[in-house]
Amino acid sequence: MSYYVARVQLTEEVDTPKGTKQRKTSESYLVEALSVTEAEAKVINDFRGFTFDYEVKSVTASKIVKILE
Repeated sequence: MSYYVARVQLTEEVDTPKGTKQRKTSESYLVEALSVTEAEAKVINDFRGFTFDYEVKSVTASKIVKILE
């Protein structure tokens, strides 16, 4: 297994005094997977059921070798 960094852009609707506005934020996730495709599929599966929009912007190989617990 290898580690991949998945960048996800979240789009949330926020209520403001002038009405509803869309706010975009980016988050990074460390994913343990065999390939880029599997890492992307794991992220998509993890976001299943959320009501806000999201988009997986990129998945890249990480230089992390091992996670010590």
